[in-house]
Amino acid sequence: MLVDFVPTISGVSLAVAPAFKKAPGGAPANVAVEIARLGGHAAFIGKVGDDEFGHMLAGILRENGVDGRGILFDSHARTALSFVTLRSDGEREFMFYRNPSADMLLTEAELDKDLIQQARIFHYGSISLIAEPCRSAHLAALRMAKDAGALLSYDPNLRLPLWPSPEEARKGILSIWDEADLIKVSENEVEFLTDGGDYEKDEVIMSLMHPGLKLLLVTVAEKGCRYYTKDFRGRVSSFQANTVDTTGAGDAFVGAFLSELVKDMSLLKDEKRLREVLLFANAAGAITTTEKGAIPALPDRAAVLSLLNKIQAS
Repeated sequence: MLVDFVPTISGVSLAVAPAFKKAPGGAPANVAVEIARLGGHAAFIGKVGDDEFGHMLAGILRENGVDGRGILFDSHARTALSFVTLRSDGEREFMFYRNPSADMLLTEAELDKDLIQQARIFHYGSISLIAEPCRSAHLAALRMAKDAGALLSYDPNLRLPLWPSPEEARKGILSIWDEADLIKVSENEVEFLTDGGDYEKDEVIMSLMHPGLKLLLVTVAEKGCRYYTKDFRGRVSSFQANTVDTTGAGDAFVGAFLSELVKDMSLLKDEKRLREVLLFANAAGAITTTEKGAIPALPDRAAVLSLLNKIQAS
């Protein structure tokens, strides 16, 4: 979890931006908040600095109904910061301040094993794989969750500026690929992970399947998403939105999907039900793009259902 600083106007470089809006962020935290905002139960595990920003972030999670027992405070490192350049189309470029930041210093010994073992779904990214000791903590948590019977959900959330090199990023992201039961990637990540493969081609995406993978989801920005299982595949369209900032849209999609999946794991084998839930997730993602920042823009259930009802009525 970190603090995003988002320019108050789009389409300018960080140097030219006249001011920035402070917004809580960090992909797994965004997912946890969206699950809670939709009425589900979520807990967050991670480390922030024992500083103003760290306590602010922990407070925001609690205010949004996320179980904060897994949040730790580091007195020797600061909370991570990210400056996010918003291009005129709402897409983003990042500049990070974490050298090291507190999130990188989470250790295996600090993990709350009891909390992890309560999870029916354990969701994670790849940024925590970049450096020790957090990498070892991540791998240990993953093993604990798997041994306890949780479904493992992976959204790599590629952030190239944080990795030593593109090659290290690809190697690191793929190092835990075969552990996941559910993987969500963007079209850009498909291209990156397949070394330039065309995300429009099913055979390229199918090359990312592994024998134990129950569902592979590919988000394609405003076009919606594609889904792949051993038994079926398809596309679900998204919604027109007045896009201001795409930050957190993928996390809203994941949070919305997981909030429904945990109620009925059998939907992974029921294409009709899966498509309904993916439409719900697409709606959550679309709404999130209409406001700056991630967590402030994440919709509640009423907002998602309202958009779905409007579409069905038109």
